[in-house]
Amino acid sequence: MSEQESANGTVVVGGPVVSLPTQFGVFAVQAWVDSATGAEHLSLSAPGESGQGESAPGESGQGSSAGAVVPLVRLHSECLTGDVFGSYRCDCGEQLDHALEQIHQQGGTLVYLRGHEGRGIGLANKIRAYSLQESGADTVEANEQLGLPVDARDYSAAAGILSALGHTRIALLSNNPLKEADLSRHGIDVVAMVPAHIPARTENLRYLVTKRDRMHHALALDEAPPAPPAPDTGAITTLPHIMNDTTEGHTA
Repeated sequence: MSEQESANGTVVVGGPVVSLPTQFGVFAVQAWVDSATGAEHLSLSAPGESGQGESAPGESGQGSSAGAVVPLVRLHSECLTGDVFGSYRCDCGEQLDHALEQIHQQGGTLVYLRGHEGRGIGLANKIRAYSLQESGADTVEANEQLGLPVDARDYSAAAGILSALGHTRIALLSNNPLKEADLSRHGIDVVAMVPAHIPARTENLRYLVTKRDRMHHALALDEAPPAPPAPDTGAITTLPHIMNDTTEGHTA
């Protein structure tokens, strides 16, 4: 067991490191418990396919000192609907897949933060917020109408996990400037912000525009929603022998 205290006093306790084979490659996985809240988190780390992480701004990975190479880090907030069920109301599941692919290629760590469902308001409240969004509210207004914070997430446990892993100087894979600011407050030096480019879908375009315009996420969006698939207007062709076989089967 390993124990680490973040700059604000949050203590996280890490368990054993195990190997986790995934569709993106093999990761070293470790579970962590926030001793204050009891929340359980997970880190997934990989050395990178070249054995090096991201190069610090203005420095090349080749011929530079070891200190110039920083791990690529993603702080991924738990999203049951997106991560598990593949919901298109958000881009969380696609961001998770993208992050795991990039981290396995470049080297670094993904910290999966539980207790962050719905930006920290919980699963039941997130579904209530969805109901308000279906009545016309955006994602910010829905939380406000419920009397809940727009974003209640805290990254002190993530900072403690990164410190325990030796990742005190990182490149952060994120579009969210609040993550950079919060990590910096907890003693993590974010030397670069690496954007996560996920194409918008018709179902989540308004959500992403709200994140860009009202929550200051660095998103480059084509605000014309993707065109839906063209309807198939072709005539339906039937095969007589199949129809005959089916008919015989029902009358036998």
